[in-house]
Order: sequence, then C-alpha cells, then structure tokens
Amino acid sequence: VGSATKMRKIYGLLDKVAPSELSVVIQGETGTGKELVARAIHQFSRRKDGPLVIFDCSAFPANLLESELFGHEKGAFSGAVRTHRGVFERAEGGTIFFDELGEMSVNLQPKFLRALESGEIRRVGGERTIKVDARVVSATNRNLLQMVEENSFRQDLYYRLAKVTLDLPPLRERIEDLPSLCEHFIAQLRERNSLPAHVRGFGPEALNTMSQYDWPGNIRELRNVVERAAAFCESDHIQPADLPADLCARLGMASSVAAPQRPAITPGIGLKEAKEMMVSNFEKDYLVGLLNQYNMNISKVARE
Repeated sequence: VGSATKMRKIYGLLDKVAPSELSVVIQGETGTGKELVARAIHQFSRRKDGPLVIFDCSAFPANLLESELFGHEKGAFSGAVRTHRGVFERAEGGTIFFDELGEMSVNLQPKFLRALESGEIRRVGGERTIKVDARVVSATNRNLLQMVEENSFRQDLYYRLAKVTLDLPPLRERIEDLPSLCEHFIAQLRERNSLPAHVRGFGPEALNTMSQYDWPGNIRELRNVVERAAAFCESDHIQPADLPADLCARLGMASSVAAPQRPAITPGIGLKEAKEMMVSNFEKDYLVGLLNQYNMNISKVARE
C-alpha cells in the first residue's frame, strides 16, 4: 500500500524478482513489512502452489536450531521421541522465509551454507542425505555487511543468500503514504466488523498530527495506533485527541485518554513495600507498552 517513490522502486523489483529462483534478502527496520514482502515474493513465484514455511531464527536456542532446520531422527538426543522433519523438508517445492537471519548462530552457518549449495540435508542423528528443493527468502533488521566485516556473519553465506537485496524504507521516509495506510487499516477493521459503526475514518487534523511523528515502530506501530484510535473515537472522524498518549507526549500534545491512575500509597506503608509496588506497576506499564508496539510478539519484546 502506498505510492512513495521508494515503494514504487520496491514494487518494480518485486515484479522482476518474484518469478525468478533468485534468493532474496529483505532488509529494514522492525515493523516495515518484511514478512509481507516475503509472502508477495512467494505468491507471485512459480512455487506459489507449494508451501511457504516461515522460520524465525531468533525463536530457538542455539542447541535446537540445527534440529529445527534439518530435522532429527527418533532417539537422536534426549527428548527426541519421534522423527521430526525440519523446515527444509517441510518447504519442499515451495519457499522458506528465514526471519531475523542476523540472529543465526555462527557455528550453524557453515552447515546452513552447505545445505543451500548442495541441495541436500541430513537429519540430526541420521545417516542418509535427503534431497531438498526450496527457494530461500531471508529478512533482517541488522546490517549484514557490517556483521560480515565484524566476522559475526559468514561472507560466503551472505553472498549465497543476497543475490538480490530489498531495502524497505521506514515509515518516516515514506510519510506521504500515511493517509493511504490509515485508510487500508480502517478498511481491514471494517471487514472484520471491528470498526465502531459511527467511525468513518481519520480527520485531516489527526493525519497532520501523525505525519509529524517519527514512527519508531513503523507500519506495525501505525496499525496498532489506528486500531486503538478507532476504538476510542467518539465522533465520526478520528481526531488528534483520540491518538495514544505516548504519541501525543512525544509531540508535546495532550491526549484525551488519561494515563492509568495508580492508587495512592497507603499511609504507614513501609518504604521497601511502597518501592516494590511502584516498581511493579512501572514494569507492567513498560512491558504492556512494548507488547503493543511489537504486536504481542514476545520474542521481539525480549530482544528490545
């Protein structure tokens, strides 16, 4: 969604890349839509009728990554009570999307490269090799070339994966697309019957206010703001006062939605107990705010 110059370049690249068999690395900040681009590449490829398997490299501890990638045989290690097919096997004839590629263990990268180059994998604890046929699309919010220079990412693996790189712009660099994106998310809410009946969309004042914000969480944050503002809106169009308090605060504005009120400290309560109560309340607000910003993705909140 959007017609900013940087996005039109992305659309043009997608038209050329998607029908090919080239491996692609999608780079961009958190919330810019990297998974959406990966889905588009698969949808408009020759492999569209095959599976699209999504694998988050940051979601598994290093000791389980190999098993998740290549699978394991029953009894290969403690807890391996059945044979497990890894992502390469599950993506046979389709596409694998490796999210958070920069989080992959350095120790695993040589085996990963070998599988990509040979088209063969061996399950953990297995003896036979298995032919696999899957296209690889990857995404990262880290600078892989810088990681190559720092020796935390293999150069040969980078060039094997990054035959094409797509750099998704942050929302602040395509702010002219904000009205179109807001309309898109309002339409999605309407389709899901989640939009209050009286809400028709955003007023120009609210859009102008939002265009001055720097959107650190990018389009994911925008979607959350749209959903929240629609829920709090009492008129037919969303106004600046309906926007979240933290967004308004960063712009030096007031929000109509008051911050949660904490009960006053009970007279006579001990210093230690009062301090623990305040810290606990702060931690709750802090974590809930991050969960909302990262769309309830706990692993991304933990990294942040």
